[in-house]
Amino acid sequence: MATKERIREMPLEQVMGERFGRYSKYIIQERALPDIRDGLKPVQRRILYAMYQDNNTYDKPFKKAAKAVGNIMGNFHPHGDSSIYGALVHLSQDWKMREPLIEMHGNNGSMDGDGPAAMRYTESRLSKISNMLLEDIDKDTVNMVLNFDDTEYEPTVLPVRYPNLLVNGSTGISAGYATEIPPHNLSEVIDATIYLLKNPDATLDDLMKFVKGPDFPTGAIVLGKKGLREAYQTGRGRIQVRAKSTIQEIRGHREEIIITEIPYAVNKALLVKKMDEIRLNKEIDGIAEVRDETDRHGLSIAIELKKGADAQNILNYLFKNTELQVSYNFNMVAIDHMTPMQVGLKHILSSYLEHEKDVVIKRTKYDLNKAEARLEIIQGLIHAMDILDQVIKVIRASKNKTEAKKNISEHFDFTERQAEAIVSLQLYRLTNTDVDALVAEQAELDKKIEQYRTLLSDSKVLDKEIIKELSAVKKEFGNPRRTEISSETAQIKIDEKALVADEQVRVLISKDGYLKRSSLRSWQSSDDEENGLPDGDEVVFEKTLSTLTCLYLFTNHGNVIFRPVNELIETKWKDTGQHLSQEIGLNNDEQIIRVFDFEKLDQKVNFLIATDDGYIKQLQLANLQPTRTYKSRAITAIKMKNNDSKVVRVDLVQPDSKQEIILFTHNAYAVRYDISEIPESGAKAVGVKSVNLKDDDFVVSYVLIQPDYLDLMRVGLITQRGAFKQFKANLINKVSRAKRGVLVLRELKNNPHRVVAVASYGQDHTLMITTSSKRHIKVNTNEFPLGDRYSNGSFVIDTTSEGLPVSLRIGNPLSSRK
Repeated sequence: MATKERIREMPLEQVMGERFGRYSKYIIQERALPDIRDGLKPVQRRILYAMYQDNNTYDKPFKKAAKAVGNIMGNFHPHGDSSIYGALVHLSQDWKMREPLIEMHGNNGSMDGDGPAAMRYTESRLSKISNMLLEDIDKDTVNMVLNFDDTEYEPTVLPVRYPNLLVNGSTGISAGYATEIPPHNLSEVIDATIYLLKNPDATLDDLMKFVKGPDFPTGAIVLGKKGLREAYQTGRGRIQVRAKSTIQEIRGHREEIIITEIPYAVNKALLVKKMDEIRLNKEIDGIAEVRDETDRHGLSIAIELKKGADAQNILNYLFKNTELQVSYNFNMVAIDHMTPMQVGLKHILSSYLEHEKDVVIKRTKYDLNKAEARLEIIQGLIHAMDILDQVIKVIRASKNKTEAKKNISEHFDFTERQAEAIVSLQLYRLTNTDVDALVAEQAELDKKIEQYRTLLSDSKVLDKEIIKELSAVKKEFGNPRRTEISSETAQIKIDEKALVADEQVRVLISKDGYLKRSSLRSWQSSDDEENGLPDGDEVVFEKTLSTLTCLYLFTNHGNVIFRPVNELIETKWKDTGQHLSQEIGLNNDEQIIRVFDFEKLDQKVNFLIATDDGYIKQLQLANLQPTRTYKSRAITAIKMKNNDSKVVRVDLVQPDSKQEIILFTHNAYAVRYDISEIPESGAKAVGVKSVNLKDDDFVVSYVLIQPDYLDLMRVGLITQRGAFKQFKANLINKVSRAKRGVLVLRELKNNPHRVVAVASYGQDHTLMITTSSKRHIKVNTNEFPLGDRYSNGSFVIDTTSEGLPVSLRIGNPLSSRK
């Protein structure tokens, strides 16, 4: 029955809320976040205090780290020995702590991420500066509480002599809170603290004249000052930290980059590995070797370059693509009056000064009480010396010590403490010399007591004492700044072409989206038809190009894909290559219809783009520059009016071109006008009407004509019935844009001819017709007469046996090696 009464039914939300709430409070206040006053987490404070109690200080021999860990775990910190040892080692690592609080003998890890030796092998002791954290802790300067098993007392905070939170920084993650406080320079922080003590209304700008920024133990360079002010104002901000480097000339008229300082908390071994991977993967050309030359004299990473390499450009690339330059995010959260708070620079220094004043006042009260108690005894002894014979007589008449104390107190008005001192007096102390020493000690005590009382009653004297102690710490432990604060911006400019080796390669791009580049040797050693493409696919673009060239791939869905040649997959010529779908999502029916190559992207040229639903536009190359996401996302070149519309042709034209355009529709209408009538539009625009289409009609393609050669230009077309017709371009009268145009085929009542493809050319050309069954029919234009507008041409294809015509182009569709 009693058991049932103890069982309570509670909602899961309530149980979880209560339990997690208690857990969160514990890890926030007593594990992961530092105290704003001494800058220490509980485990760090317990490590320092336990080692101090064990006399494991800087002026004593080293002791086994395992012994320190055992004392800490047994007396103050009931957690795993590995976590305690990890925290102890962290306090000794001079690449993580600006002022290490522990000295270690043995392996305490490295910047390469190596772990320390086991604690049974290493030795440790407090460093000299730790004395500044623990000094006067025995003078009731801080609150002491019982430990976990109520057998020992431990401090809730240490009586630190300098703002340790800023000097050594802190990193931690708890429930709902995280902290990231960088280390700072001891001298700068103390100067700012003294200034704030003298000028309580000091502004942030005043304090930043002293604290210029973080001072990382690993040095490096902080770029830009805007993020620093925001961080010191609000407690949250972002800065860029860059490695310190030099470029040196070496043998063979080559250069090498020497890295002497790396950003804070960067793993050196992984950094070197990443740079070497960039070399091996040939992400950039010009790096010959990457070496870690770090030794006892200091950090050194050598990046040896090839002859003629642009050292500064390669260095900029490494800044951008490795941890030679990193972002550091300030998130200055600390426990202030048992509450986690995001704090700025002035708040931290003000809280420290509040704590320091409290410590000095408590210490002074302790010293005052001790001095007054000693003075009381000294005064009693001096008075006893004056009446020594009478005192001895009373003591000799007493039965025991207790009665002697009582008797001399009653006879001579001694206090209990004075009576105790007198009856405990040794005989040799009755000499005249000792009396003189007592008088001198009394004068010294009177002087000290007066100083203590003045300090407690006068805030200016208190401030002077704090300034004196801070200045003494600065004098003994101050050292020059290691991290350089630069006003240079963090923006990195890279000449991508300078990072790529300039070599000639053969490039192939297919209609279905296969891309590849091959060495000229591989291409020349392959057969003419051996290009590796799957059956049914065909070549859209094939050319010998420099690796510094950039490609624009236009699709029939109005998209354009940007690719530098050096980023195309390098394969043997007989291999298929890489499909665009591995990087960019294309629709199932989306195909590559035209490819353009550019050596420079600052050319003033326009793309002429026409769609089958009767829209056309000019688009500047400048408005089609690659975006940051060009590798994974296509760029829109023209907005399609209808979902089922397609781009029929793309050409490159000059902005002031005098060319004319002739558009052909499926129903055999042709319209001719100047391309200057086609306005320039943005990438997301639909464009303007190119031709006035009938409801059942659509644009097949267009041809471009130079007016000066109009009389010489021929237009050839192929119909769906397999008929070929050619005629002079000047048969089409020039009109204005968006007209319906004129018929170029005679309309038949039964099975009329419809235009499938068109091409323009001069005299005596060879045309190649491709059919739906992948057959290629060659047409020599000099074997066919020039027709008028109303003729339907001559049949050249048996559509029953050879398939329907699909395309018409000049020359052989297969690649030529001539």
